[in-house]
Amino acid sequence: MSDMAVAAKVSVAGMRPTRVRHVVLWLTVLAYMITYMDRVVISVTGPMIQAEYGLSNRTWGWVLGIFQIGYAIFQIPGGWLGDRFGPRRVLTAIVIWWSTFTALTTATWSASSLIVCRFLFGCGEAGAFPNATRSLSRWMLPSERGFAQGLTHAGARLGAALTPVLVVWLMLHFGWRAPFLIFAVLGLIWGAVWFWYYRDSPQQHASTNDAERRLITDALAPQGEAGAVTAKVPWRFILAQPQLWLISAMYFCYAYSINIFLTWFPKYLNEVRDFDLAQMGLFASLPLMAGVVGDITGGWVSDRLLHRWGHVTLARRVVAVVGFLLAAVAIPAGVLSASPLVSVAWFALAVFGLELTVGVSWALTLDVGGIFAGSVSAVMNTFGNIGGALAAVITGYILHWSGWNAAMFVLAALSAIGALLFLRIDASRPIYRADTV
Repeated sequence: MSDMAVAAKVSVAGMRPTRVRHVVLWLTVLAYMITYMDRVVISVTGPMIQAEYGLSNRTWGWVLGIFQIGYAIFQIPGGWLGDRFGPRRVLTAIVIWWSTFTALTTATWSASSLIVCRFLFGCGEAGAFPNATRSLSRWMLPSERGFAQGLTHAGARLGAALTPVLVVWLMLHFGWRAPFLIFAVLGLIWGAVWFWYYRDSPQQHASTNDAERRLITDALAPQGEAGAVTAKVPWRFILAQPQLWLISAMYFCYAYSINIFLTWFPKYLNEVRDFDLAQMGLFASLPLMAGVVGDITGGWVSDRLLHRWGHVTLARRVVAVVGFLLAAVAIPAGVLSASPLVSVAWFALAVFGLELTVGVSWALTLDVGGIFAGSVSAVMNTFGNIGGALAAVITGYILHWSGWNAAMFVLAALSAIGALLFLRIDASRPIYRADTV
């Protein structure tokens, strides 16, 4: 039964559904914002930290990359915990963990202590996106998923976009340690609110009425997603599905590329385009603001196409392929532009294109993952963060050997590969259904 048919059925019953699922969505958006504020702050404070600790670019690449390594290692365990014990408890615990290590970053004193702290921070943040995806899988209607995932990732990019300007101001007035402490407190507040408000299923939430529960249950039932809130994850079956590896390889291409804009791009603006610290904060934000628009647009357009065509694979594929190809063209244009401002504009267009794909990619994990969306998204995000880790570390060496142009052209090539991979992904074919094992 379609979402519209379910809504009509509920309307006939004479009861208007509550909108608790939308509150859950906005809480998730805030979580995504905080995750990216906490991870981007290290990139903006980088020049001050490098100067204080005497770190080379290659060492700094390991400081940036070690977060992604910890993040990648604990993706699957983090997603499994959410599928096994529910995202209410698990997401609360991991937010407390990563906020603690955000604050402890200010207590580091050397490259080695900073690397250890950032690794443990990454281990904590690893479960954020899989558990957030799992939390939405029990609440959002299938026709709302593209927009919901686009909106959550727009929150991430908005947090990342606001962070450079905010952090530069805080650094200039209070030093580089202040932003870490402030952002840590924000995380702890969010964790308390989440645990108080969120429930692992609509049936457990006192504020949902029968109409909203019925709306969600009837919409998810045809896809086998309306069962128990926890279940044993069939890892052997899931990992044997070729489509999972196509999705993971595609997301590797995306994550490697976007991670450069989250980690190295402020330094690119400083070294190649000669922006000072204040200018760097402003212009590093602009591509990420374009990414916010891309996130919302990609998810919304994909859902509209799904509503119009009734073909989930085509609705996901068209948006993602266009986004990857846009990035593949815009990145070389940004590199080769003689004007610093025009270059930033091209890079903003590239990030817009990359972010067109991200809401679609995470909606895809809901489309094909069903009740094990947390585990499926964890595998995808593991490969994404392997890409992110390689981007952070390898870029330091590429800069040493070949310079910035070569480092940026790698992103264009990966974007083109991402488009080709998405052409082979079938969003209408679930990786897991209850009747397949």
